[in-house]
Amino acid sequence: MNRVLREPVGPGQESVWDYPRPPLVRPTDRTVEVVLGGEVVCRTTSALQVLETSHPPTWYLPRADFVPGALEPAAGASFCEWKGAARYLDVRGGGRTAAKAAWYYPNPSAGFGELRDHVALYAGPMDACLVDGRPVVPQPGGFYGGWITPEVTGPFKGIAGSLGW
Repeated sequence: MNRVLREPVGPGQESVWDYPRPPLVRPTDRTVEVVLGGEVVCRTTSALQVLETSHPPTWYLPRADFVPGALEPAAGASFCEWKGAARYLDVRGGGRTAAKAAWYYPNPSAGFGELRDHVALYAGPMDACLVDGRPVVPQPGGFYGGWITPEVTGPFKGIAGSLGW
């Protein structure tokens, strides 16, 4: 593994390289909005962040805070060594469907029980994912679901050359 050169950390920022492995679940009361098809499909101040070394936080939003009909079961599943078996969801809003753009853990592994009844989603397929009114940037690479906000510095897993991190 190559040594990673951390980006500088400014006031009010945190480095993803200080996040733990195994990951940590952190509650936040920041305002999160998800827009798809021009409609707000979720608004919450009760999100959870999963913090893991080299990754921008993955935001888990309470399922109850999505508008009715915004989440539909989708085919497929995956497995996380930390959180357990995940299921996928399509996200619907404003006449649009973002296929397999969200996931959840119906029975999270020990240590991650807080994620039950919460949904994470990829920011890229949405019109916007906003934290305190500011748009997030999707984690690079398309595989991971972290959201980059101005408060976090990298470099982030998913960029070219990060496979061995």
